Amino acid sequence: MSAQISQKHPTGLYVLFFAEMWERFSYYGMRAILLLFLLDAVRGGMGMNAGEAAAIYGLYTASVYLLTLPGGWLADNILGQKKAIWYGGIVIMLGHIILAIPGGSTLFFLGLTTVAVGTGLLKPNISSIVGELYPEGGARRDAAFSIFYMGINLGSFLGIAIVGYLGERVSWHMGFGAAAIGMLLGLIVFRYGSARYLKGMGDVPPARIATAESDAQNGANKRLGYFFIGALVVLLIVLQTSGVLDMTTAQGLAKGAGVIIVIISASYFLFILFAGGLTRVEQYRVVVLIILFLAIALFWAGYEQAGTSLQIFAERHTQRVIGGWEVPSSWFQNFQPTFVLLFAPVLASLWIYLSSKNLNPSIPVKFAAGLILLGLSFFVMVAASNIAVTGQLASPLFLTFTYFLHTIGELCVSPVGLSSYTKLAPKRYVSQLMGIWFVGASLGNLIAGIFAGGFDEENIMQMPALFNQVAIITTVFGFILLIFWKPIKGWMGGIS
Repeated sequence: MSAQISQKHPTGLYVLFFAEMWERFSYYGMRAILLLFLLDAVRGGMGMNAGEAAAIYGLYTASVYLLTLPGGWLADNILGQKKAIWYGGIVIMLGHIILAIPGGSTLFFLGLTTVAVGTGLLKPNISSIVGELYPEGGARRDAAFSIFYMGINLGSFLGIAIVGYLGERVSWHMGFGAAAIGMLLGLIVFRYGSARYLKGMGDVPPARIATAESDAQNGANKRLGYFFIGALVVLLIVLQTSGVLDMTTAQGLAKGAGVIIVIISASYFLFILFAGGLTRVEQYRVVVLIILFLAIALFWAGYEQAGTSLQIFAERHTQRVIGGWEVPSSWFQNFQPTFVLLFAPVLASLWIYLSSKNLNPSIPVKFAAGLILLGLSFFVMVAASNIAVTGQLASPLFLTFTYFLHTIGELCVSPVGLSSYTKLAPKRYVSQLMGIWFVGASLGNLIAGIFAGGFDEENIMQMPALFNQVAIITTVFGFILLIFWKPIKGWMGGIS
């Protein structure tokens, strides 16, 4: 089986697979214990309340993905994708080293910021190179992204298991230190593997391959970009001084960040659409990217409850004792990567088989399926929380089935979405639009953090209603996509 796969896919895919695996080990491992560390007041944690801790968690995870936008710009215009990945990995490792040092809140927040900056530089560019390996597109590229996605989830599984155990049972800072080691291994893999198997890919920034006409267009683009930045600054000042935004608390800052992300995303899409020098076909494709952006933001807002509300539910309201041994609550997050590793090859093979029969579902149909499955998973959590509000501990099977539905939905959305953005994005904007894809994840993560602020001990009776909100909203949006899949597919200009 492995020999057959290696014949179908270039070795460079596996270099990127293992580099991303170790980077995700560091990210998801640290993320698994982050909220617990912020809530802990006994073992050297920050001792925050649920609202404040969840808001900071959301701000961090949102910043990680929001910073992929400048990270993509730097790769497109200055560094090239390979250098962006290399330098980003170094910065991530340094951030985890800072987190491993017990030194108070200032040092801790410095470490978080450093990790976020490095991830923003690395994350969009490694996915862009995966797309470059498959210029022909098609189901083979989708399958490659599914394989790449297995690397993400293998790293996630190992990170949550190792970093989660060390953090919860030994020392928070030892867990953070293990994340730094994971990133170091990723750097080693990328340094030596890319030199041999990724020659000629991601070396030259796309903006340097330009004509005089495109240079003139870039000048106009910069002027319009400055206008958008100025307008954004003015709008934020007005919102702050009028009292609409209050950035003096963690929760207020998180809500303000949500407004900023929405404004930046809308402005960037308008900029690309009307001042990006696009053809009519490219403009329609960007409209599709906007629809997928909204869908993925909503999907991640539910899916990323794994590290927030579902983590709190696992910690406080789930039966975790097996044979006298208490399972670390962070390990429940490992259901997601475990199910991905089990089912990603199945779905990757399914897409190829259906494509050979001309039955492969279109991108909007796959997105609709993912959102509907996510919605169904939260109806499961409504039932679980109805047990928890009576004071009983819920069976771990509720979280198990919830994460199973999450995973199948994720496999319909995330690897397909990654592949879609590399195919639909205009060539000269590919890394920047990959950054926008991750900005959608940023918005989803931020909403997840804000939402989890309601899950404190004083609001336990509100849990069923909170989960029900997520279930209804995601399911309805999924059905809307399902109804309008044909015109959306038409706007893709022949790309499938």
